[in-house]
Amino acid sequence: MAKKLLEMHSITKEFPGVKALNNVNITVEEGEIHAIVGENGAGKSTLMNVLSGVYPYGSYTGDIYFDGQLCRFHNIKDSERLGIVIIHQELALVPYLSIGENMFLGNERQRRRGIVDWNETFQEAEEHLRVVGLEENPRTLVKDISVGKQQLVEIAKALAKDVRLLILDEPTSSLNEADSRKVLDLLLSLKRERGITSILISHKLNEVAYCADRITILRDGSTVETLDKYSDDVTEERIIRGMVGREMTERYPHRPKTIRSDVALEVKDWTVHHEIYTERKVVNGVSFKLHKGEVAGIYGLMGSGRSELALSIFGRAYGSRISGTLLKDGQPLELYSVPDAIAAGLIYVTEDRKESGLILGSSIMHNITLPRMEFVSNRGRIDRDLERKTANNYRETLGIKAPSVEQFVGNLSGGNQQKVLLAKWIYSKPDILLLDEPTRGVDVGAKFEIYQIINDLAKQGKAILFISSELPEILGMCDRIYVMNNGRIIAEFPQSEATQEGIMNCIMQHSKGEIGA
Repeated sequence: MAKKLLEMHSITKEFPGVKALNNVNITVEEGEIHAIVGENGAGKSTLMNVLSGVYPYGSYTGDIYFDGQLCRFHNIKDSERLGIVIIHQELALVPYLSIGENMFLGNERQRRRGIVDWNETFQEAEEHLRVVGLEENPRTLVKDISVGKQQLVEIAKALAKDVRLLILDEPTSSLNEADSRKVLDLLLSLKRERGITSILISHKLNEVAYCADRITILRDGSTVETLDKYSDDVTEERIIRGMVGREMTERYPHRPKTIRSDVALEVKDWTVHHEIYTERKVVNGVSFKLHKGEVAGIYGLMGSGRSELALSIFGRAYGSRISGTLLKDGQPLELYSVPDAIAAGLIYVTEDRKESGLILGSSIMHNITLPRMEFVSNRGRIDRDLERKTANNYRETLGIKAPSVEQFVGNLSGGNQQKVLLAKWIYSKPDILLLDEPTRGVDVGAKFEIYQIINDLAKQGKAILFISSELPEILGMCDRIYVMNNGRIIAEFPQSEATQEGIMNCIMQHSKGEIGA
């Protein structure tokens, strides 16, 4: 019988106006990969913050036992001393410090009198990097490596703290498929070769099925059940049923064809150079059309230029030496700033809601009305009653779960934050929506709701450009699909002819041609 490494009994945690955890129980066995799944707001991250000491003893009720000992952590240092290390969804690395400096930040290798031993620091860092499969020089600045490699550096940093229980909160949410698989394979390797126990929080159920030994499902802050991969019939459908409390027969809502003949946006020969390395083209001669009532997708691997294309169209929010032609409803469109784009009825929903999409320390109400304050103003003064009424209308229409529109956005779950971001831009009354990873970090239930919102917008005649790194999502939601690679649009598929194999083969063949050219 496997040894119980972690036991959490009757954990209850409340915030003002909401009970985030309600009598949660979980047991993690030594040497296993234990997944925790649930909808946004189910309490997954809150539970791990309780475990790691981010929420200190006394701010919750219940008991935590680690290796048989009752634990009362007052801060994250207390949990790390026992080998419990958490890696949050937003990576905690300092871009302008080296890999080695980051790995031992707060855990410095010192000589006498507090002087850092840099030789030992970089030597140990190199050893840990080798374990996670990185060959980078530990003196390399973090800003100079990819996001996928930064995630591996975070795991190497945990190894440097003699980790026994590694907690990963959405570790692959910003990674492509290849980098995601490297992270998951590393967890399996650490389990097999070093006996390291892991807790994995993920919305990507295929990843959970790939590497987890057991899966605990949370719903509305309570434990639903724990499934064992080796004794239970564990399927994605079973997990989803536990998460949302109902059967989900369809992942993508049906949308009747709403495409009109009118072209809402036409982009001709659009070229964008890198903001810093201005000789390098990141978007190269791209042309495409968006019809009213259409959801057109853009798919490409990381670095293909998808986000750069959308941002540059959105009032030149990215890029240098931009050239090409924009036509809206057949008329030339000159956009030199983000306010120009918003005023022209064109908006961009960013892939990074926390960094550049929302003001986390401000209310739902203020975030929603921010793009067009004139809509809730009277003679230059904000009408607070009208602003509150407007925000409440969007809260109800989009199903934003919050006690009131005065709630700070930073206190909402990821799915509800994403709905606020959509509400913010829908409120600005756009004709054309550029959606960049609109369901990133969102659970299957909230995804379905966001898909329905997008379908409703298309039904109203809005033109939608849907950018996603999830190919099944692109295939399930889009009427037409453009494929990007190395800054170019290399193919176009109608929905009826698009397949995962065909799109990926198209990218591979183009990449081979580029290398051989």
